Amino acid sequence: MQWLRVKYAKRGRARFTSHRDFGRAFERALRRASVPMAYTSGFSPHPRISYPNASPTGAASEAEYLEIGLAAPCDPGRVRDALDAALPPGLDVVEVAVARPGALAEQLTGSRWRVDLKGLSAATLQSARDAFLALDSVLVQRMTKNGMREFDARAAVVAVDVEEGRLIMILAHQVPLVRPDDVLAGLQVASPKFAPIDPPVLTRLAQGRLDLGSGLITEPGH
Repeated sequence: MQWLRVKYAKRGRARFTSHRDFGRAFERALRRASVPMAYTSGFSPHPRISYPNASPTGAASEAEYLEIGLAAPCDPGRVRDALDAALPPGLDVVEVAVARPGALAEQLTGSRWRVDLKGLSAATLQSARDAFLALDSVLVQRMTKNGMREFDARAAVVAVDVEEGRLIMILAHQVPLVRPDDVLAGLQVASPKFAPIDPPVLTRLAQGRLDLGSGLITEPGH
């Protein structure tokens, strides 16, 4: 069995696609592209697809990853072209490569995010950022499938850079996973004047192995 690593993007309106909806669309694309999938054994076989660390619904991304198991070897470039043509607009296959040994999830230890905050000046963002980073911990709450959960949003933040109307965040992947919207909630805790009017637009720019010392993120397989 051959395993391929797929890097894909969620762009435009496709960012509102849920993880479950993406899974359905991707399996349809595999059939349309005639990719020779390997299947699990048992009463109800499923295609061998691994989805580690998907972005939240509503977030765009340039760096989502999954792995697929094939029943026969295929050229990664041809699989990329066929899948990209078969997926709906906005769900774009960026790269397909032969997967290297080891679990993909272990290679995804951090992400870099762009958070667009319309109407907020760089001075307002800088003040909230400085107040947030000055704290040792910032507790926030988020509703999960297991109910309301409280966790430390500060612990996962490696760096936050400020631009006009925008934040660039580097987040370490921890348990529980801290998302950019959790950090925004933490900014409001640290700085009550931080009050975005319009919904933020979240975009994952990179994902991979995070060097905590430098903040650099190396894509899996590189």
